[in-house]
Amino acid sequence: MTRPCLWAIGRGLLPTRFLLLIRIVNKEGIGEVLKSISVEIKASGRLAVGILVDANSTLMDRWKSVRDRIMRANIQVPTHPNPDGTIIEGTPRVGIWLMPDNESSGELEDFVKQMIPTDDPVWPLSQQYIDGIPQANRKFADHKKLRAQLYAWLATRKDPEKMGLAIKAHDLNVDGILCKKFVAWLMALFE
Repeated sequence: MTRPCLWAIGRGLLPTRFLLLIRIVNKEGIGEVLKSISVEIKASGRLAVGILVDANSTLMDRWKSVRDRIMRANIQVPTHPNPDGTIIEGTPRVGIWLMPDNESSGELEDFVKQMIPTDDPVWPLSQQYIDGIPQANRKFADHKKLRAQLYAWLATRKDPEKMGLAIKAHDLNVDGILCKKFVAWLMALFE
């Protein structure tokens, strides 16, 4: 999750001082995340490490790959993710969030989709637009269809293509159960 997106979700749900304490490092892909887990956990003076990754197509496969890397750092990890976000007490405290919700396969876009207001008139049109593009003319993979639909929807916002700005403009709703669950996980991990 990008820092602007986290800031936007946390705005009003998290104290500003809390957001200033969190350091977000985008590792640019699961391979780099997995390689860096042991180093991040063993960093001197580190009190907490949060690992936020997309579950993608198979939640348990992603869980096992992250779990394996944490266990290599001699930390015991539960066999299954906690639906409310996993937190492993210790020094450092280690948290794991599998997008979108720790229970389903998917990615950040599945999380954000749940933030679109149910009565939004543009969302069904964005879905229809992408669905109406013939398969032969689509340059994205089938499993990225939701991402295409979401970005078609974002293109109609005041600041197109920016999730964080759509949240800040109240086009996306941060008051839903999933956002509140995510923020509660962050608070528990980093406080």
